[in-house]
Amino acid sequence: MLTFDAKHIKNIVLLGSHGCGKTTLAETMLFEAGLIKRRGRIEDRNTVSDFHEIEHERGSSVYATCLHTEWRNYKINIIDTPGLDDLVGETIPALRVADTCVLLLGAHHGVEVGTDLVWDHIAQYDRPVIIGVNALDHPNADFDTTVAQAKEHFGNAVTVMQYPVEQGEGFHRIIDLLNMTMYVFKDAGGKPEKQPIPESEKGRAEELHKILVEKAAENDETLMEHYFDKGELTEDEMRLGLKLGMMKRTCYPVFGLSALRNMGSGRLMSYIDNVAPAALEMPAEPLVGGGELKCQADGPAVLFTFKTVQEPRTGQVTFFKVMSGTLKEGQELVNDNTGTTERIGQLYIVDGKERKHVDELAAGDIGATLKLKDTATAHTLHAPGKAIKLHPIAFPEPRLRLTIKAADQKQEERLHAALLEVQKEDPTIVLQYMRETGQQVVAGQGELHLNLLKWRLAHQYRIDVEYGSPRVSYRETIRRPAEASYRHKKQTGGAGQFAEVHLKIEPWSPDLPEPTGHSIRGKEEHDLPTGGKLVFYNAIVGGVIDTKFMPSILKGILEKMERGPLTGSPARDIRVIVHDGKMHAVDSNDISFKIAGTMAFREAFTKADPQLMEPIQEIRVRVPDDLMGDVMTDLQGRRSIVMGVDGQGRFSIITAHTPLAELDRYSTTLRSLTQGRGTYTERFHGFQPVPAELQQRLMAGHKEEEVAA
Repeated sequence: MLTFDAKHIKNIVLLGSHGCGKTTLAETMLFEAGLIKRRGRIEDRNTVSDFHEIEHERGSSVYATCLHTEWRNYKINIIDTPGLDDLVGETIPALRVADTCVLLLGAHHGVEVGTDLVWDHIAQYDRPVIIGVNALDHPNADFDTTVAQAKEHFGNAVTVMQYPVEQGEGFHRIIDLLNMTMYVFKDAGGKPEKQPIPESEKGRAEELHKILVEKAAENDETLMEHYFDKGELTEDEMRLGLKLGMMKRTCYPVFGLSALRNMGSGRLMSYIDNVAPAALEMPAEPLVGGGELKCQADGPAVLFTFKTVQEPRTGQVTFFKVMSGTLKEGQELVNDNTGTTERIGQLYIVDGKERKHVDELAAGDIGATLKLKDTATAHTLHAPGKAIKLHPIAFPEPRLRLTIKAADQKQEERLHAALLEVQKEDPTIVLQYMRETGQQVVAGQGELHLNLLKWRLAHQYRIDVEYGSPRVSYRETIRRPAEASYRHKKQTGGAGQFAEVHLKIEPWSPDLPEPTGHSIRGKEEHDLPTGGKLVFYNAIVGGVIDTKFMPSILKGILEKMERGPLTGSPARDIRVIVHDGKMHAVDSNDISFKIAGTMAFREAFTKADPQLMEPIQEIRVRVPDDLMGDVMTDLQGRRSIVMGVDGQGRFSIITAHTPLAELDRYSTTLRSLTQGRGTYTERFHGFQPVPAELQQRLMAGHKEEEVAA
């Protein structure tokens, strides 16, 4: 295998909506470069990229797959990504380490829903973009309409580099506007024949060439002067201008392709080699705590991990990009996230499921290694000495939460271990144990995402699981003061039990003045683990209750607050004043006062106008303008309070406060309402009172559960 220096390494990520041809293009690029002898087909389940069992079963990409090709003394690292938004956890890490995005559009579909969603992530990472209009041989192909849609969605930076002379089933000629040549392909595709541009196309080609030259010239003052002086730029000057335009994101060059018939891929690879920026030419990476890291061959060795995979026989495989310096086998690096030292064992470049051993990897290259002990996704490893830490990958918040349990209760421990292992590979899988409801919850990007998790647990770990809707974690509180007393008396053959507690409870708030009318002897404030506060006052006078029993009364109250009287939900924001009681010289003990404290608190709580509180989420819904009415109507049906609507191009951003109870499987509903074009994020906002009718239903349901138990 050839060794490439940092200047001759290009990293691209293939992006686009589901079914736009990313995997087929990757296969064609490997074939065109001679790295594989025969092109596989998705239908035949023999492509280099889609090699997992679930990908064969679905007939589409599920995982981001690393590949590479060698083309005219350049190495092109390729990351083929899935096109479904539920699998964004695979796409974002690939974007993080790529230097150029190749965005594929189907010539017969144009800009699709998935394209818009992918574009949002591209814009977030500010990467250079090449647009490939694929499937020009499709019977319904329409290059001009697709380009017009791209300009409408992505702006005037969309710049035609090539266009087809004909399209549809007769497609076999492309006019290249950079070198003003026509490429003519044989039916089998492959290397084209170069021919002069025919007279019938010269007018259009010259007009588009002029636009291309102006686009290249506008990115550099010297080039602009040359253009003004000569009215033209050389091909080398145009390449320089286009590279600068790509890096400034003022130029998104458009290429024509038929990946299926191997037409146009060679020219695309040549452009990637000659024009697309290498890692060394990209802006320096900002560091946590300030400063920046420039990708340079003679710099310190620094790795950034972007993907980890657990293989049954091999163990953990860690994928990384060499951000600086040169990496060699046996080198020791410090993991700046954990502080541990890792020894780099064997180094590999990866093509799908195949690993090829290499001795070293240069700055900007992408590779893999095995069995790093304390390294996970988005960690920075560097040579000992100066601390270097790159910013982590920003993964999106979950959009669907479901309870998960093993169908066979005996497998619960295995399930927990399997979920932790999966989470290391896919950080968009979020695990949470809901202490208040006693449920294990798994969260992901949508139903497909969690269904794929279920498939993996069944096939890889041999664990069948059941999903369900999580219970909402309510809170209980009170709205007015109340008093109660309780006498606990129990007489047996020996020593008995006796305790009497009189107390007053009040709603607590931070600005509440200290209580009056009582002689306060002690005060304790307790921040509750489920949120809120209990403020406990000892107002006993005359020794009617010994001080040593006060902790027992407090313990009884705290335990009752863990499972409140209304629905068994945690209680919060209450202050309790214990002001009277009785004890017995022989029969009083800690357990007696704990019981008396619990029961007195419970009785007072029911008298104090109790209120059930529900969690409210702040949601931000991004929806196309023409579909906003349907989404707003649905939100109002979910008891939402719309806080505002902002514009964002062709989209509207709706901000609303919505009860968590109303958001069960909302991601599925939103996709249905918007044909998949709407997305949303959510975060906890606070607790608000439950409507009276709903509170009664929830209390009645809780009583039925208690009776059944």
